[in-house]
Amino acid sequence: MPIRVHNFAGVLGWNARKYLPKLSSESYLKLQFATRRKLQRQYIEYFFAQKEPPHPLIVNLETVNRCNSTCEFCTANIHAEKRPYQKMEDDLYYSVIDQLRAWNYRGHLTLYGNNEPWLDKRIVEFHRYARKQLPGAFIFMSTNGLLLDIDKTKAIVPYVNQLIINNYCLDMKMHDNVRQIYDYVRAHPDEFQDVDILIQIRYLKEVLTNRAGSAPNKQGTAKVIRETCLMPYTDMWIMPNGKLGICCCDNFEVTDLADLHEVSVKDGWNSGPYRELRQAVRDGRQNYPFCRYCDFIDAGLRMDAVEDVLKHHEKLHGARQSVFKKQER
Repeated sequence: MPIRVHNFAGVLGWNARKYLPKLSSESYLKLQFATRRKLQRQYIEYFFAQKEPPHPLIVNLETVNRCNSTCEFCTANIHAEKRPYQKMEDDLYYSVIDQLRAWNYRGHLTLYGNNEPWLDKRIVEFHRYARKQLPGAFIFMSTNGLLLDIDKTKAIVPYVNQLIINNYCLDMKMHDNVRQIYDYVRAHPDEFQDVDILIQIRYLKEVLTNRAGSAPNKQGTAKVIRETCLMPYTDMWIMPNGKLGICCCDNFEVTDLADLHEVSVKDGWNSGPYRELRQAVRDGRQNYPFCRYCDFIDAGLRMDAVEDVLKHHEKLHGARQSVFKKQER
């Protein structure tokens, strides 16, 4: 099927997030830190072993810094938003995509950050251009679905590999418009055979991570986090003003690792501030002021991408060793 529904552990998981929010959040984080620690460190050591920084595995490009939802865990919600309104210039957007093409970028790309992509009326055209220029990239859209309808779904799917609809709610049910999309896709699977559509049923008031101490419902700034983080090594985070920020946890756009008005995408990824950040968090977030209290954990997408890279590297290394052994004979 080209459409799937995921509700994160069903009724049991929903009730845990609703009635035991802090316990649910902390238990999840402890489990994820423990199970992902080894693979994270393996990738970070692989990253530093390369002659030049490997490509980012995920490029997050936010074209407008606004959202239309009320998710209580996010400072981009309409009640907590503090950012000056910013829309990315057309010229800058097209330049970034062209540079990624010249850089032979084949990783993941999403035109999304701490925002709702459908608030940008250029979003379909921007995806069309990205798909044309980056045929080898995995392009995905993440939306809260509030503005989505069947026509918009049909308009975007030719240009994305995956469409993620985060159905934030209080009743564990699809919104009416999301249900209409679900029913339509199921009735017309041939129209959507080249795209993966995922509907995620999510609790609107969920407690997740503290996002470097800025999350409205979890502003943790007391516990120092001594775990490392994958984000500086896997994600390029491009804000609408052209600055490279650390990651999605910079909800207020205060970090500045490079300005794409002044440097190229490739040079920005290897800027001095980026190198300082990576060296600092290599041994733990406590070594970098912005990340010191942040308990954000890398989503499954990053772990899957990291694992793929390491497996490919191991395979190539094994092939080279085999060639050397044959030559020695």
